Amino acid sequence: MKPRVLFLCTGNSCRSQMAEGWLRHFAGDRFEALSAGMKPSQVNPLAIKAMGEAGIDISAHRSKHASEFLGQHMPYVITVCDNAKESCPIFPGPCQRMHWPFEDPALATGTDEERLRVFRRVRDEIRDAVSGFVSQTAAAVIRG
Repeated sequence: MKPRVLFLCTGNSCRSQMAEGWLRHFAGDRFEALSAGMKPSQVNPLAIKAMGEAGIDISAHRSKHASEFLGQHMPYVITVCDNAKESCPIFPGPCQRMHWPFEDPALATGTDEERLRVFRRVRDEIRDAVSGFVSQTAAAVIRG
């Protein structure tokens, strides 16, 4: 069974969805990537577009409430916004918690192109964080 990684944010519409997509892309064979929110809404179309430009399709993702995963063991819980960090539920068993506070691209203003630029930047920041997580976790497994 692959270790589960749960990415949490407020709305489960952008950052956590992108992180889930990146983890599946980089290491879907080694981890089960999940995402949820404290107040789920819907997957943001600009998040879908920005990820699609990077070759990752998250259009079939749905916004989920964190309560869907309560009572389940999550070896890794990664909050991607301060609000989720403050209200993160407790999961049973050993759990490594991390906090990656990314800017919320859904709050970007301006034209569609200006807003999309913010989504692209945050997408790339999340890509780098997820890639680092995969590398660090693989190194820890090798070290035993």
